[in-house]
Amino acid sequence: MQELAPEDLQRLLTASLAARGHAHVPYSHYAVGAAVLDEHGTVHSGCNIENAAYPQGWCAETTAIGAMVMAGGKRAKAVLVSGPGPDTITPCGGCRQKLREFGDDNLLVIAADPSGIKQTWTLGQLLPASFGPDHLKTTDQNTRKP
Repeated sequence: MQELAPEDLQRLLTASLAARGHAHVPYSHYAVGAAVLDEHGTVHSGCNIENAAYPQGWCAETTAIGAMVMAGGKRAKAVLVSGPGPDTITPCGGCRQKLREFGDDNLLVIAADPSGIKQTWTLGQLLPASFGPDHLKTTDQNTRKP
């Protein structure tokens, strides 16, 4: 598992917890924040946003990934997701796949709550044998017709 500089971990934690404060959660009352560290060392954050027309809301990780892409980031180096506690929160299946689009099996995934860091995994541990962009690279074999 890759190491993360303590100052980067603190920046991720601070941004994720702050993002929770902006969550729009009138139905579940379960505020989630996420922060993504990109290849440039920039932290992008997001919160979950619910909608009365389920499943039209979106997750905090989706918001943070969108912020990263809009700022020009292409690769996620680490993501920190924070919930209210005391249970440890992990990205949902859809967010794990979204993270896979911008990271590989070694992407660091960190869970936290207001009391601090709870647990750490790699994306490969949370999404084993994943399907990613590398599976869609054009090769002669992929373009041959039967």
